[in-house]
Formats: sequence, C-alpha cells, structure tokens
Amino acid sequence: MGQLADKTAVVTGGSSGIGLAVAQRLAAEGAHVFVTGRREEELDAAVETIGSATAVPGDIAAPADLDRLYDAVRRRGRGLDALFANAGTAGFATLEETTEEHFGRIFDVNVRGTLFTVQKALPLLNDGASVIVNSSVRADDGRAAFGTYAASKAALRSYTRTWANELKGRRIRVNVLSPGTIETGIFDQIPKEIKAQFVSLIPRGTIGQPEEVATVALFLASNDSSFVNGVELFVDGGTAQI
Repeated sequence: MGQLADKTAVVTGGSSGIGLAVAQRLAAEGAHVFVTGRREEELDAAVETIGSATAVPGDIAAPADLDRLYDAVRRRGRGLDALFANAGTAGFATLEETTEEHFGRIFDVNVRGTLFTVQKALPLLNDGASVIVNSSVRADDGRAAFGTYAASKAALRSYTRTWANELKGRRIRVNVLSPGTIETGIFDQIPKEIKAQFVSLIPRGTIGQPEEVATVALFLASNDSSFVNGVELFVDGGTAQI
C-alpha cells in the first residue's frame, strides 16, 4: 500500500508543471486527488495522467470557484488529508515600472487566493492533516524586477508560521515548500541566455525537475514528516543556501 492509501488530497494549479507532478505523485501513493486550474481542457487532459483524480476547473482568486472545489471534496465524504496550495501567477517589474494593476494581480492570486484556499478548506481538513504552501526561492534573493512577486511569496511564508500556530490544536501541520529554478513551461517564453543565467546560480549545476519537487511534497504530505511543522523547505539545488 502507498503512503497515502485511502487519503484525500487537493492540488491547486494542478494542470501542469509542479502542480501536475505533485498530483501524480500523491495519486501514485494511494490518494484520491482533486485538482483545480483555470484552463478546463488542459485540466481534463492532466487528470487522465494522474489516475485517481477529480478535475474541478476554477480560479483560486474567485471565491465561488473555491466553494465549488470544496463542495466536490465534501461530497466524497472523507474529509481532506493533504492540501497543496500551489496555484499562483508571476509577473516582473522593477520598482519604477510597478503599476497598481501589476501589484493587484500578483497579490490577488498569490496572497489573497492562497489565503482563502486554506481558509475554506478548514471545515474539511481532518485532524492531523497536512497543508503545504508553495512559495519560491525568489522570496529571499532580492533579484531585480521580482519585487512584487517575491513579496507575495514572502507573505505566504509569514502566513504559514501563523497558521501552524493557530491550527496546532487540531494537529494540522502547515509547511512551506520553496522551489528554485525548475524546468516548467515558464521557460518556453524566456530567452535561452536568461534561462542559462538562472541555471548558473544553482550549486548543483543542473536545473530542477517538477518530479524532484513532487518527492518533497509527498514527504510533507505523509506521516514521514509527522514532526515537521512551520518550516520552509527549499528544493533549489542549494541556490538559497550557498
């Protein structure tokens, strides 16, 4: 039997990249995974590769979409054992270039959307459940033009400390997973020389793969990490550490 046999999990932003890899790994370990994403056709295709999964199209920035997601989980009747709050958006602008629209879009999805993703899950979370919030190594390195994006991810790190404290009475663990440079579709639209610059910052010397992040997400979702709570776990090949 897998590490998550008969468990129920939710993965937001699960149609591609890190979210899809995590959904596949949790399902492979026995969980039934509810996945959500904004692009319905892409989400349906992803579910075919996951296995035991249910697709619920939606945007985490839309409260009604989150309600539909958790209504689907509720109908399964087994509560929720693991939540990977992964959905987010990116955008890049220097301090001088930042507009109200840029700031609002990033914080509306990454901070407000994630906050209510977790809050609306509370009635369903089983005692002893695991909440994993996806942040980013960029929250710590001060890279130019990443200011608003990095600040949104830093806000999530702050929230998780508070949530770990507030939910301790139910033994619900809340941890942060912070990936570094990972081979996802985001690089399809970035010049090769820019990608090479990011890879050059990785002490391991090679770019990370979504499956490597998924392995860590499984650890945090499972009982293997039963004494891990409130931490930020970097999956970055050493980028933020050296």
